[in-house]
Amino acid sequence: MQQAWIPLLLSLKVAGWATALNLVFGVAAGFGLSRWRSGARDVIDSLLMLPLVLPPTVLGYYLLVLLGRRGVIGGWLDKLDIQLVFTWQGAVIASTVVAFPLVLKSARAAFESVDPQLERAARTLGVSETAVFFRVTLPLAARGILAGGLLAFARALGEFGATLMIAGNLPGRTQTLSVAVYSAVQAGDDSTANFLVLVTSVTCVVILLLAGRLVPQHTLLSSR
Repeated sequence: MQQAWIPLLLSLKVAGWATALNLVFGVAAGFGLSRWRSGARDVIDSLLMLPLVLPPTVLGYYLLVLLGRRGVIGGWLDKLDIQLVFTWQGAVIASTVVAFPLVLKSARAAFESVDPQLERAARTLGVSETAVFFRVTLPLAARGILAGGLLAFARALGEFGATLMIAGNLPGRTQTLSVAVYSAVQAGDDSTANFLVLVTSVTCVVILLLAGRLVPQHTLLSSR
C-alpha cells in the first residue's frame, strides 16, 4: 500500500504543472476569442476544443507523431538532447492538451460576462490597455477562470489514454494514478486498485464541489 503513494504524488505533480500551463495558455486563448470579432473565430474555437471530443489515444498518437524522435518537434529536440517521450514531462504535455478545453471554455465565458462599460470607464480615466486587463477584466473574470482551472486539474489528475501513449507505464517515473489503477487490476492487486480508485474519486469530488461553489454549472459548460 505504501507504493500507492508514489503514483499519487506523481499525478499531483503532473496535474499541477498541466493546470499551471493551461491557466497561462487557456486564459490567453479565452481572452483572445472573447474579444475577437471574425468569421474565423468559431473555426479556431472548434479546433481548440478538439481535445474535449477526440479519444485520448488519438491525442496520444498525435503527440507521439509530433514529439517522437522522428517527429517534427521531437526530432529537433532530440538534436538538443531533450527527450519527452516516456518521461513525466511527456505526461504533463499529454495532460495539458487533454484538459486545455476546460480552461479555455471557462475563461472565454468569464471574459464575455465582464461588463464592457467598466472597461470603458477605466480607459476614460487614462488607464492603459494592459492595466485595464490586469486591474479590471481579469479580477472580474477570476472566479470563472479559477473554476475552469479546478476542473482542468481534476481532468489532468485522471488522464489515462494520452498519458499511457506518450509517457508509458514506468513505476516511479511515469506511472500516474490512472495508469497505476490499470496496472493493479491487471496484476490482480485489488487492495491497491481499490485504494487508488478511492483516492482519485474523493479528490475529484472535492474539486468538483469547489468548482461548483465558485461558478454555476451552466457557466462552466457554455459561452455566449
